[in-house]
Amino acid sequence: MPGGAVDFTVPAEVAYDFLVDPLQRPRWQSSLRDVVVLDEKRDDDGLVRAGTRWIDVTWPGVRPRMVLTEADRPRRWVERGEWGVFDAELTLTFTPSPTGCRVAADFHVRARGVWAPLGAAASVLGRPPVLGDLRRAARILAAA
Repeated sequence: MPGGAVDFTVPAEVAYDFLVDPLQRPRWQSSLRDVVVLDEKRDDDGLVRAGTRWIDVTWPGVRPRMVLTEADRPRRWVERGEWGVFDAELTLTFTPSPTGCRVAADFHVRARGVWAPLGAAASVLGRPPVLGDLRRAARILAAA
């Protein structure tokens, strides 16, 4: 399910580098309290690469295991998270704009077994918080 898009007043490279870095996540993701990096992959320029793994420490107590599955700076990145019977995937696509860039989000939650309907509901209910978090990130970067 498409999640929508948020305009940023910074170039795509700046937005991408901020959003993709797990250590920056608690600054802009409202549900996060901390991130525990398990396996950090960086290239020679210090940029986060696919294969980076971490645990999101959320305020409700959920601790999904996360992995960056695709990193194509500054165009697109994909992360996947798993927690119990649930797995989620977030894809961010970055498009240059005259005032900076537009970040489009696609968010999907799946659940196994009898929980499958909850996965579909979480995909729909997760859209506003994902966009809210991206708007928060855009404000942080605009103020920097």
